[in-house]
Amino acid sequence: MPLAQLKEPWPLMELVPLDPENGQASGEEAGLQPSKDEGVLKEISITHHVKAGSEKADPSHFELLKVLGQGSFGKVFLVRKVTRPDSGHLYAMKVLKKATLKVRDRVRTKMERDILADVNHPFVVKLHYAFQTEGKLYLILDFLRGGDLFTRLSKEVMFTEEDVKFYLAELALGLDHLHSLGIIYRDLKPENILLDEEGHIKLTDFGLSKEAIDHEKKAYSFCGTVEYMAPEVVNRQGHTHSADWWSYGVLMFEMLTGSLPFQGKDRKETMTLILKAKLGMPQFLSTEAQSLLRALFKRNPANRLGSGPDGAEEIKRHVFYSTIDWNKLYRREIKPPFKPAVAQPDDTFYFDTEFTSRTPKDSPGIPPSAGAHQLFRGFSFVATGLMEDDGKPRATQAPLHAVVQQLHGKNLVFSDGYVVKETIGVGSYSECKRCVHKATNMEYAVKVIDKSKRDPSEEIEILLRYGQHPNIITLKDVYDDGKHVYLVTELMRGGELLDKILRQKFFSEREASFVLHTISKTVEYLHSQGVVHRDLKPSNILYVDESGNPECLRICDFGFAKQLRAENGLLMTPCYTANFVAPEVLKRQGYDEGCDIWSLGILLYTMLAGYTPFANGPSDTPEEILTRIGSGKFTLSGGNWNTVSDTAKTAAHQAPPSLGFSRQEYWSGLPFPSPMHESEK
Repeated sequence: MPLAQLKEPWPLMELVPLDPENGQASGEEAGLQPSKDEGVLKEISITHHVKAGSEKADPSHFELLKVLGQGSFGKVFLVRKVTRPDSGHLYAMKVLKKATLKVRDRVRTKMERDILADVNHPFVVKLHYAFQTEGKLYLILDFLRGGDLFTRLSKEVMFTEEDVKFYLAELALGLDHLHSLGIIYRDLKPENILLDEEGHIKLTDFGLSKEAIDHEKKAYSFCGTVEYMAPEVVNRQGHTHSADWWSYGVLMFEMLTGSLPFQGKDRKETMTLILKAKLGMPQFLSTEAQSLLRALFKRNPANRLGSGPDGAEEIKRHVFYSTIDWNKLYRREIKPPFKPAVAQPDDTFYFDTEFTSRTPKDSPGIPPSAGAHQLFRGFSFVATGLMEDDGKPRATQAPLHAVVQQLHGKNLVFSDGYVVKETIGVGSYSECKRCVHKATNMEYAVKVIDKSKRDPSEEIEILLRYGQHPNIITLKDVYDDGKHVYLVTELMRGGELLDKILRQKFFSEREASFVLHTISKTVEYLHSQGVVHRDLKPSNILYVDESGNPECLRICDFGFAKQLRAENGLLMTPCYTANFVAPEVLKRQGYDEGCDIWSLGILLYTMLAGYTPFANGPSDTPEEILTRIGSGKFTLSGGNWNTVSDTAKTAAHQAPPSLGFSRQEYWSGLPFPSPMHESEK
């Protein structure tokens, strides 16, 4: 994992031996005894499960959209409900063909359905419907768009121990809830921890969970992924919910160090290491983290943290979690360190294109053998590979953008999906046109970017990640034909803010206040996420409709925008930025933020005056404008200024602020009354 100390994954680390404990292994034959539950030979029928307030479902109630994954027993589809009351809602549908399943595997499927039906928790995937036909079993689950936690973090973000703590804490609450229902998870591993669109975790895949045990009873089956197995699972001496806390420790170690604590050259050696090896504890970890890992890696499960009568409360009380407010965490009131880039509601950017490019057909394949652990392995994320913007011309036949491959596979032609209409605007590197989606007859705008002049990767990534903000333009679709990239966005029917200023000559103070407040809050949000726009101007601020309401404003054209990144190109969480980013990088970022704030000041002046403060006319040269900016002289008298109040003039005199004006200074006191202040009067 790319923590601060792991800029080059993964360096050799000086390890301090951890005192081994008495294990339960009886030799190399440990783990070879037959399982006590391997001989289950009875058919179990899966009964219906119905979402609250809904009717009993069947396959005809769901429209197949895309294949998300395929495992040994069947397929996972992205589906849309077509019947009420939840028509239009997206789900993940797991379809299992009975003929493919051994009878014992049907028991596991029944087990998964029963567990999911019983569980209702913010950090566990929810089962909405379950039903069967003569030949197939159906589980209708949450569709989680964020991909799996580990792949996202390892390939996209620089994060800290404090960030890791957030995910581990949510995971602890999810496991604790399962344990309270008598469920041992038994298959805790990276690909089973998914992210929703906000960045919170969800535990998924319960095909190997053991249900309805109390803390005195033990399970004996050999299951799960070997690297994450507890010693008592490996040697089959029987295991309880305490085995999950060992696996939890493995995940914690992997997230903090980027490597597994016990991993041999093959399965047998890995099992031997789990049973006997001393653990090397990396010294760059905090003492609190080392303490928790030592408490979790107890080979005797009775001594393991979390195995006592208080269960997970023992873990929650550990000093490592002293900064966590568990009640707020459960209510999802703590902001995740990382928000996945999620665009249109039915996107599948974070699932393997091997599956998403296939035509969805409700016909699960029948592989030669069926391993239970492959029941739901479809959710594997393929990260977006962003190219560096070095300013050099790109080859005209550049590779397809990764996002485009996820959306459309290789069979993509923009004209197949859209009819292009008139030109809306023309820029240095792109052209914007109105277009109509053939299938729905909906109108959109398409920005056509010449790839030989500019790499649009950063713009796409920023729009995907932050386009869900109400005042940032929403990216609907992306196409790439090798020469051009087509960004399909919502159509701004209300036109530019600049046009409105020119039509009205100037804004009233109240209207200017509302506009400035809306745009300032949006820019503040972008800056808090490490994004600078760098081209804020009235022509890049548009109205989505003709109402003229400030809440309908959208900041557009992120062609010059930048996302703050580490030296290795990865994004950084706010915690990482605050603790590990070099001062000169922060200074440069602050300068870019200052440029945005300067632009807000220009916007305020322009709205009140009806013209810009430093440009006198279209014949002005850049040198003349820069000279006026350098002098800092601009007028607040004559023309529209004669009708502007002294209060507004004072605010305008403070704007544009100097480029040294800090973000904190600016956001703590905007140079103009906010709409909230206006409404309170």
